[in-house]
Amino acid sequence: MTDHLPDSARIGRTALTVANLEESVEFYRDVVGLVVRANSETAATLGTETEPLLELHRDADAPPRNRNQAGLFHNAFEVTSRAALGAALERIRDRWTLNGASDHYVSEALYLDDPDGNGVEIYRDRPRSAWPRRDDGTVRIGTIPLDLETLPAESDGATTVPDGTTVGHVHLETTSLEAAREFYVDTLGFEVQTELDRALFVSADGYHHHLGVNAWAGRSQPRLADGRGLAWFELLVPSAAALETIRDRLVTTDVSVTERENGFETTDPDGITVRIGIA
Repeated sequence: MTDHLPDSARIGRTALTVANLEESVEFYRDVVGLVVRANSETAATLGTETEPLLELHRDADAPPRNRNQAGLFHNAFEVTSRAALGAALERIRDRWTLNGASDHYVSEALYLDDPDGNGVEIYRDRPRSAWPRRDDGTVRIGTIPLDLETLPAESDGATTVPDGTTVGHVHLETTSLEAAREFYVDTLGFEVQTELDRALFVSADGYHHHLGVNAWAGRSQPRLADGRGLAWFELLVPSAAALETIRDRLVTTDVSVTERENGFETTDPDGITVRIGIA
C-alpha cells in the first residue's frame, strides 16, 4: 500500500475556462458570494478577503464540454457556519436557480450550476464528532433531503462568504473509476472514506472527502484539453519533503510531471490537470 498524504494536505485553488468572463465573475461574486481579488479582460481571481479560491480564464473560442467527456462534476465551497449557508441560500433564491439541497450526514449542501454549466456546491460541515463512521473508522456519507424551511431563518444576511471559506472538495466525473482509484489513491496517496455505486470519495486526515470521483453518467472520453470547464485544481501539502515524496511516486509509476515555481503539475487518467504545491 502506498504512503498516505500528510494529514494537512488539502485542496487549494481551482481554475475554470469560461466563455463569458464578466457573466462568470458576476455569478461567483453575487450568487456564490466570493470576493473579486483581481480582474482583467482575460482573467479573474476570486476568493475570500484573505485567500484566493477560484481563477476564471476567458476563452470565447473554447468548445463546450460534451456529455461524453470527463471533467468537473462540481466545485465545492465550504463555508464556516449554518448562518453563512443560510445567506447563500438567500442569494441563490434572489438571483439564481437552486438545483438541489442535501443532508449528507457529515454536511449540509446546496447545489447549482454556473453560467457555463459547471456544477457548484456550497456547504457547511457538521462537527467531526457528529460524523457517522463505520467500524473501520472511515466516514459514512449518505444523502437525504435538506430541510430548507429552517435554514433561511439562521441566515446572517451576508452578501459575501466569510473568511475561512475554502474549496473543501472537488468532485470529478471520470471515464474509469478503477483508473481514477489507481491514480488518486494508490499513487497520490488519498485514503478511501466512502465507496458507493460507481463513486469514490477520498481524503487526507480522515476528512469526509477532499475529492469525489464518479462514473454515474458513463463518460467515455477524456477531458478536452482546450475546452471549457475545469482547467486545473490544486492539491497543497505542508512541506517540500511531502512534495518530493509525491513526485517520486508519480515518476516511479511512469506518470509525467511538469515543474512549476512552487511545485509541479501532472494529469490524471482523464486528462485533468492537478497542480501539486506547498501550502
